[in-house]
Amino acid sequence: MPCFTVKVKWGKENFPNVEVNTDEEPMLFKAQLYALTGVQPERQKVLCKGINLKDDEWNMPIKDGTVLLLLGTREEVPQEPVEKPKFIEDMNESELATALELPAGLTNLGNTCYMNATLQCLKSVRELREALKTFREDPSSAGSSGGGPLAGLASPGAITTSMRNLFDDMERSDTVTPVLFLQRLHIAFPNFAQTGENGTYRQQDANECWSELLKMLQQKLQPSKGDSDQALKYSSFIDQWFGGSFDVQMSCTEAEDEPVSKSKENFLQLSCFISTEVKYMHSGIKLRLKEQLTKQSPTLGRDAVYTKTSLISRLPAYLTVQFVRFQYKGKEGINAKVLKDIKFPIDFDAFELCTPELQTKLAPIRAKYKEVEDAELERNLKGKHKTKAQLETEKPKTIPQPYCFEDDLGSNNSGYYTLQAVLTHQGRSSSSGHYVGWVRQKGDQWIKFDDDCVSPVDTEAILKLSGGGDWHCAYVLVYGPKILELPVDDEDKTATEGGGDSKASEENMAVD
Repeated sequence: MPCFTVKVKWGKENFPNVEVNTDEEPMLFKAQLYALTGVQPERQKVLCKGINLKDDEWNMPIKDGTVLLLLGTREEVPQEPVEKPKFIEDMNESELATALELPAGLTNLGNTCYMNATLQCLKSVRELREALKTFREDPSSAGSSGGGPLAGLASPGAITTSMRNLFDDMERSDTVTPVLFLQRLHIAFPNFAQTGENGTYRQQDANECWSELLKMLQQKLQPSKGDSDQALKYSSFIDQWFGGSFDVQMSCTEAEDEPVSKSKENFLQLSCFISTEVKYMHSGIKLRLKEQLTKQSPTLGRDAVYTKTSLISRLPAYLTVQFVRFQYKGKEGINAKVLKDIKFPIDFDAFELCTPELQTKLAPIRAKYKEVEDAELERNLKGKHKTKAQLETEKPKTIPQPYCFEDDLGSNNSGYYTLQAVLTHQGRSSSSGHYVGWVRQKGDQWIKFDDDCVSPVDTEAILKLSGGGDWHCAYVLVYGPKILELPVDDEDKTATEGGGDSKASEENMAVD
């Protein structure tokens, strides 16, 4: 093994006995010099008789006593900052909100968490925020309803205007006190203004608040206009973006010869029925779509048992699912809560719940998803020797694709959804306990809206909201459209296959 002892001169300093092994790469020798001088290898220039030592080759004659000249300077030692950094765990809520650019919270005005959580989940829908920004009440209709001086404040237009103003305020502040909105809500829905013996407001059902607010918006927000007259299909923005439809079949189980009746029904929400055998949201929804009921049979001339089967014929861009957790108990006079653990997915596929006709329409975009998944799998297999960071840098540039059918703005053209917001309840009754909103900010980053206490959480915390105890239980879930991302070369081929705003890839799931 050729090992020599050389002399190294570095400025005014001399190192007389430095060992060199020329069987090893020169970078190891430079690492020795770094240990002696503090000059990093990439900043070193090692000279011998005018020859500059390479990093991967001994391109100079080396023997005992050879004098090597080292050129290079140490990096400056970083100066201690004047203002010492403050760690997240040491910050108060205000500092945390500023540092993380957290969205605004809403002050609890006395058991108004049901309203606050509902508003935060509604605000997560980008298209709704945009529709509210452009909403202007017609002055001729603002005060046209009868019912006294307060009737105008209880109108759908007043509620819609107040929600628009509240969302605007939330864009400019860390915390907003929704006094005006609460006043209009109480005037429009006096049952929400009920007080207890001590004069404080009583807790209300958040899903009831959700449904009533959508009904108000349904009357005032105009449908979005696409490239054609497709907006004429819908009477309101809510029907367009939140509304789906069922194809319903009713068959008499006691009279097989009786013709099956067919009809259509619209919905703004799917229900997840909870029973002893239900463990997952998907099975709870399916159970609700096939149920038995009793009604008059024209064939038998008496009440008979019918089977009602519903399949989805139109999927909205935003699919709302309510967990039927509350059951009314007459003796106690309360809506008792079912605490059972019901698992829900972050990514939800509604394909199995749809009619065969809709499944056929969903097939082309679903095939595109399969192509993307196969290409990603193949890329990972080819690069299995590479690091995760290398694979990320080699990913092809992609463009988000439309998520609506071209002739149906506000629909879902794949059947794939991604969880966007969760409204939870903690407690044993809908008229007590506490409501909280959880909204996806970006990727795996979520925001917990506990009234005016706003804090970041991750996906793992969201999955723990499935129930089973006294912790927060999922009550209303909002699923937004899953966005198909295609490589730039394939983008033009797919752009004509669906409608909708393709810029919604990340923005659609973000809290502004």
